[in-house]
Amino acid sequence: MGTFPLEEWSVHKLNEQAFQLCDMSLDASALLKHAAKAELRESEKILFGPQVFSTLDSLLLDIHAMLQPRPIDYEQRRLLIEEFNTMAVDRFGNNGGFPTVEAFGSFVMDLFTSSSDLDLSVNFSNNMNNFPRKEKISVLGKLSKVLYGHQRKGHVTGVLPIMGARVPVLKVVDCRTGVECDISVENKDGISRSLIFRFVSSIDERFRILCYLLTSINFLIVLLAILLSPCVLAFERRMKAWAKAHNINSSKDRTMNSLSIIALVAFHLQVNVHNVMVSYDCYFYAI
Repeated sequence: MGTFPLEEWSVHKLNEQAFQLCDMSLDASALLKHAAKAELRESEKILFGPQVFSTLDSLLLDIHAMLQPRPIDYEQRRLLIEEFNTMAVDRFGNNGGFPTVEAFGSFVMDLFTSSSDLDLSVNFSNNMNNFPRKEKISVLGKLSKVLYGHQRKGHVTGVLPIMGARVPVLKVVDCRTGVECDISVENKDGISRSLIFRFVSSIDERFRILCYLLTSINFLIVLLAILLSPCVLAFERRMKAWAKAHNINSSKDRTMNSLSIIALVAFHLQVNVHNVMVSYDCYFYAI
């Protein structure tokens, strides 16, 4: 039997592995076993001792401490929420206490940094009824006209309505604080998910710190963690680095956003052998 040149052999092996995966595509248990074996093989390549892991833990905790927002960052965002509430009432009137502008996302989950965006939702009721897309676009169109007026006065900049997105959004940057705001309409799903993650992270500080690092840390630090740490955190860091490297960490480009990655992290911590977290139903059943 002839031998393959290196390049042809590599292609042959890739094709062979792809065939094996396709062959297992209908068998979930086989796929899980294949993934577990692959993760074990990668973990066995890492030969660092406990001292390195301890140093890495200290490094990551130091980074977490450095990235924490300052009191002024909280205050600036609270003031912006109040200002947008006033703007919404001035434009749409006050109908039984509505509309209201509520924050969600990283600010509500307390996973933001000083450079993070502020996600806002303009709500016209407390119910979860479906708000027609056409009406959402109409509301954002009216708000954009107001913000264009503020932009001409130098109060805001970068007013940008994105009506073709899956969730229509209006982007604007506050000139005084430099905070970019992403405004949507009746985003009750985003609000509820943010509150759930805030609740869970308040129970387990490890989950909050991990998610904070994953959604805040830059690619090189995550890469360092991949190279040095074979512990349970390695999976999440690989996933975040992979997402950034493949440009799939941007909801505006219709790819996975940080909230989606946090959900995957939570799922992994619930099903991994270390039992880092219990499933969500256990938390809410206890309530």
